[in-house]
Amino acid sequence: MYNIVICDDEKDIVEAIAIYLNSQGYNVLKAYNGKEAVEIVGSEKVHLVVMDIMMPVMDGNTLCQKLKNNISSSH
Repeated sequence: MYNIVICDDEKDIVEAIAIYLNSQGYNVLKAYNGKEAVEIVGSEKVHLVVMDIMMPVMDGNTLCQKLKNNISSSH
């Protein structure tokens, strides 16, 4: 089963996407800002991250850079 992180500060959007992906057999991990997504990726095996760009605490651009740096440093 694939793990997908949905990251958006709009909880209704996260829930709607999660309902759809769960119905398709995916395991959905929910984050409501970039910092939460980084924590999830650090503790779970994640196959895909779907994120908003404009979020509080840590925006999507910063999240992308952090995830890219984590991937680069782990190889």
